[in-house]
Amino acid sequence: MNGNTATPADVSPASPVAERLRITEIFHSVQGEADAIGWPTVFVRLTGCPLRCVWCDTEYSFHGGQWHDIDAILAEVARHGAHHVCVTGGEPLAQKRCLILLRKLCDAGYEVSLETSGALDVSDVDPRVRKVMDLKAPDSGESARNLWSNLDHLLPHDQVKFVIASRADFEWARDTVREHSLDRKVMVLFSPVWSKVEPRDLAEWILAERLPVRFQLQLHKLLWNDAAGH
Repeated sequence: MNGNTATPADVSPASPVAERLRITEIFHSVQGEADAIGWPTVFVRLTGCPLRCVWCDTEYSFHGGQWHDIDAILAEVARHGAHHVCVTGGEPLAQKRCLILLRKLCDAGYEVSLETSGALDVSDVDPRVRKVMDLKAPDSGESARNLWSNLDHLLPHDQVKFVIASRADFEWARDTVREHSLDRKVMVLFSPVWSKVEPRDLAEWILAERLPVRFQLQLHKLLWNDAAGH
């Protein structure tokens, strides 16, 4: 497993703007969550996010980054030799050309997942992509940004993730799952905010309520804490 960060070479000024994305990092690691947990995966982290969740652990991706040609990104992904690719952020859909990258990754034969906040429209995402979409609970500070119409564009292989920072967050997530019958449409993931909710407490709440959801811990945090490139 190669945990070193890497980014493709800078694009030339002549590269067409329509084929470029601002990238924070590209790295090879183990997928730490969702249904692909444990698989060696290449992560493509796009720069920028319109949300400011209070517990965010990737604030370094909000600004900076470098512009790269999408074909150069594909070449860097291929260099690592993994079958799974995760496009993440920040909020990757904040860059509209992310849709081009997702399509080209699928065309190249990768198993592609997209980590998205749930605040931006997912209707145009390539249907071959596994969307891992958050619904922001109140303690995130961004629950008003949830775009509920996104629920109409979820496919059976997609997942909805709730990041839980308190008992109140849990109850909100529980009620949301039940109100929208989410467990009948997609896999539902409940994850505790690191250092805010004891994992055992969240597991016991799920069991006590008999919720048909999947409890998860962030494997990459258990292995590497918050080290860059993982």
